[in-house]
Amino acid sequence: MATSRRFTDRTEAGEQLAEALLEREIDADIALAIPRGGLPLGRAVADALEVSLDIVVAKKIGAPGNPEYAIGAVASDGSVWRNEAAFRGTGADEEYFERQREVEAENARQKAERYRGDRSEPDLAGKTVVVVDDGVATGSTVRACLEKLQGTDADRIVLAVPVGPPDTIDELEAEADEVVCLETPAGFRGVGQFYENFQQVSDEEAMAYLDR
Repeated sequence: MATSRRFTDRTEAGEQLAEALLEREIDADIALAIPRGGLPLGRAVADALEVSLDIVVAKKIGAPGNPEYAIGAVASDGSVWRNEAAFRGTGADEEYFERQREVEAENARQKAERYRGDRSEPDLAGKTVVVVDDGVATGSTVRACLEKLQGTDADRIVLAVPVGPPDTIDELEAEADEVVCLETPAGFRGVGQFYENFQQVSDEEAMAYLDR
């Protein structure tokens, strides 16, 4: 079995993603990174494709008593994706989900505002949008971001990630017009295992990529 490549860091992964997008001749108008980890890759992609870089923000909705276990996710405009199997298996009810959706939508909105500063949200009408993240596991936040973008008048939505498990990538292909994923290893345990350096990106560092 071929072993999956490991990326040096997020910037190098972004450069490889950009190469794959150029090879596929994807004529992008804008790159949207999912903060925080997506921004170093988004910067590399935006620079290589010679397009502007902005963000699309979503927050996961954690299970009762286990906030790290996502039963869904919500974007800054309230667009929501729910993992029905996870939702049913955790004892969460509709009231809990709705309450958490409101809280996390507000958190996502505040984060988007903090990152953008005085810049307004980009107009995506008629545009080819490339959504970039540092990898997907369950893909919950990515799905909420795609849900949000499907509510815009974007012409085409392309998801670009370096790595993700085969089943998640298959599912995401139904939710974006095109998915570019460099590695879909069968032995996927977590995104970090495919990076030599996978240190957390601070808000300040992430915002600096946006301002460049």
